[in-house]
Amino acid sequence: MEQQRLHPADDRQTGRIPESTSPPGLAQPLIAGVVTAVVGFSGAFAVVVSGLRAVGADQRQAVSGLLALCTAMGLLAIGLSTRHRQPISIAWSTPGAALLVATGRQPGGYAQAVGAFAVTGILLAVTGMWGRLGRWVTAIPAPLASAMLAGVLLPVCLTPVRAAVALPSLSLPAIVTWAVLTPFARRWATPAALVVAIGSLVVLRHPDLGSLAQLLPTATATRPALSTGAVIGIALPLYVVTMAAQNVPGIAVLNQFGYRPPTRSILVSTGAATALCAPFGGYALNLAAISAALAAGPDAGPDPKRRWIAATTAGATYLGLGLTAGLSAALLTAAPPLLIEAVAGLALLGTLGSALTASVADAEAREAAMIAFAVTASGISVLGIGSAFWGLVAGLGLHSLHGVRRTAARPRP
Repeated sequence: MEQQRLHPADDRQTGRIPESTSPPGLAQPLIAGVVTAVVGFSGAFAVVVSGLRAVGADQRQAVSGLLALCTAMGLLAIGLSTRHRQPISIAWSTPGAALLVATGRQPGGYAQAVGAFAVTGILLAVTGMWGRLGRWVTAIPAPLASAMLAGVLLPVCLTPVRAAVALPSLSLPAIVTWAVLTPFARRWATPAALVVAIGSLVVLRHPDLGSLAQLLPTATATRPALSTGAVIGIALPLYVVTMAAQNVPGIAVLNQFGYRPPTRSILVSTGAATALCAPFGGYALNLAAISAALAAGPDAGPDPKRRWIAATTAGATYLGLGLTAGLSAALLTAAPPLLIEAVAGLALLGTLGSALTASVADAEAREAAMIAFAVTASGISVLGIGSAFWGLVAGLGLHSLHGVRRTAARPRP
């Protein structure tokens, strides 16, 4: 009698994925890994560079940040995937980069932002070692966390509209390319829009990118400085956004495909790497969420036990893409800032839509979520602390008051 084969999700007690009956092959996981890295890099590196520049990094420091992030992402993906034999894709925090854009320069300059990056890494690592901190973060009502994220993303996502009016010859071809490709090839829409925007820039503006030696990426360290405003205004919101919008969904994606990701190992590794890379501009490393399905799903091959090869290939590709950091940053620096912000806004529109949907899904928390969204989107700064923190505080305050009212309204036994 033939033995019944289990679905991957049926073997979660061991954390292992049963092999498929299909013949093994390397082509699918290798191609899926390259696609994962190329889509992840080209679709969001403009947001990363914009975020680092917004908090005070010069071009050399932005190049260093891009190089440090790609290098750490590559090494972590290779190490974790090989060790655990699971498709563990590592990424930078794209919503976190949008948060940096919204937060802007700190009074003490880029050094204070670097200090906040290091604190974020420490918090991520501590979450992996101390489960209670993770439970506190997950205790934040999901609508409020989503509303805060939506408020962070909204100003960035409005820039394509502004760019279409201010820079029509440069931005409209990219916007049209994105709009045409989105219904048919969503994962390639933003990379294609970026290519068209750069092509328009080269044809119309003829930017001087400098010599080949100047385009080679170099690591530039900045001594971290700590301030209360940067820790509360950057580190804490960056930690919450990275956990809520990256790590938690990333774990859910792997669970969906039948894997049991080693959460402790992932959080400790990415947190420690973030803290180590912070002086070089590495603001936040985390489990991939958006691109995770490319390496963990059927596109990476019919055999779930061999899909770790896709994540490892993605890591190796990120190491190669890190070498283009100088050229990438030079092209972005040569472009009008509004054009780059417009491409970043196109990349984040889908995330904004998901965040807004999640923020209004619960009718009881809707008003508190909208307060969190409005305060965060306002861009205010009070006591040197950015709007993301105050939006979360305002939302939690109103949510608590509603909870008190509901408790008081319950009939007593």
